Amino acid sequence: MINLKSIKNIHFVGIGGIGMSAVARMMLHEGKKVSGSDREETEITEALRRAGATIFIGHNESNISSEIDTVIYTIAVSYDNPEIKKANTRELNVLSYPEFLGVLSRNKFTIAVSGTHGKTTTTAMIAKILTEAKRSPTVIVGSLLKESGTNFIPGEGNIFVIEACEYRKSFLHLNPSILVITNIDNDHLDYYKDITAIQAAFKEFAGKMHKGSYIVANLSDQISAAATQGVKSKVIDYDVINGDILKLRVPGLHNISNAKAALGVAKILNIRLPIALKALAEFKGTWRRFEYKGKIEGGAEIYDDYAHHPTEIKATLEAAKSLFPSKKLIVVFQPHLHSRTKLLLDEFAQSFAGADELIVAPIYAAREDGFAGINSWILAERIRKYNPQTTPLYNFNEIAEYIKNKSSDGDVVILMGAGDIYKVADSLVEP
Repeated sequence: MINLKSIKNIHFVGIGGIGMSAVARMMLHEGKKVSGSDREETEITEALRRAGATIFIGHNESNISSEIDTVIYTIAVSYDNPEIKKANTRELNVLSYPEFLGVLSRNKFTIAVSGTHGKTTTTAMIAKILTEAKRSPTVIVGSLLKESGTNFIPGEGNIFVIEACEYRKSFLHLNPSILVITNIDNDHLDYYKDITAIQAAFKEFAGKMHKGSYIVANLSDQISAAATQGVKSKVIDYDVINGDILKLRVPGLHNISNAKAALGVAKILNIRLPIALKALAEFKGTWRRFEYKGKIEGGAEIYDDYAHHPTEIKATLEAAKSLFPSKKLIVVFQPHLHSRTKLLLDEFAQSFAGADELIVAPIYAAREDGFAGINSWILAERIRKYNPQTTPLYNFNEIAEYIKNKSSDGDVVILMGAGDIYKVADSLVEP
């Protein structure tokens, strides 16, 4: 088993990923020499370079220098990646990101936040509470925190807070002392057969929890409740917490639910309620979670949101409608993954009822090379059955021009998706 102290020089394949970059920062903080590669330069890779990492754009076996002893790779890259192949040839330590998270969490009091939706916000809320309570946690979060502008918080204590992703059962590499399950929903259907298979993965994770550990879940949700049945750990029902005591800056019923889960963790750790409530009241949110970007030409306000699943889209639009009940809501949606779009086509089609006008961008392929029988035009046509004000467009330039011409003072524009749709704001927001 790999020993962290023995690692001197570590290379990350896919270092620009939000989780990978956080771990890279953690290794820099611990004095390791860090390098990494990715397909393109981004704000994240630029920030890592400024922090001391060596960054390569493009994947090439020459990026694996003779000094490197450990290679960590994102599960989004294929096994025939030239850097991974070179590392295996040299018999270096080669671990996936989830495997390395398991190594990092060893011998720490780990709080793992799992669930189909709300992981990032709940993780950030827990981090805020622990920081305000002077617990000095180490935190890896799947977004950039508003307070620090980073996805990594170095801590002096033994508490380690991380997101636990269900994709390919990645979270099974972890052995937390506290497990949060925000919810369980249909997603990653390119890997899981159906919701029953997803629930089984969560049940397997919960079943790993040792006696004396805790699971924080919504027991009013039958799917989540069933995943916790028969476990050794104590189960805390966060849904019984009174949401009326919360005063949040971040909008939406989904964020009330996230905050209640965070309060459940605070109670386990004996953090006084006034401290936890104050932390949540001051919580400003994270990057790409209903993030205000500014005003565009013509006076419309633009927001950016990571929602990429029908449940998340509905929650975001409900929050927007509650905040801006009398304003025109223009949504720009970039579908994420061909497989997800095709397998959840009907669910996506019915999730945009809250939009006064919808623009559909081309599908962001991410880890997929392509997928037959689906594109943004097919999705837009299906959406029109429920929302006739739907327009598919070819590229970001067309989208930016469309918004300039169609929006006016008082309108609200929401860029939505897990890909790079946020870049549209760069050409729209006035400096």
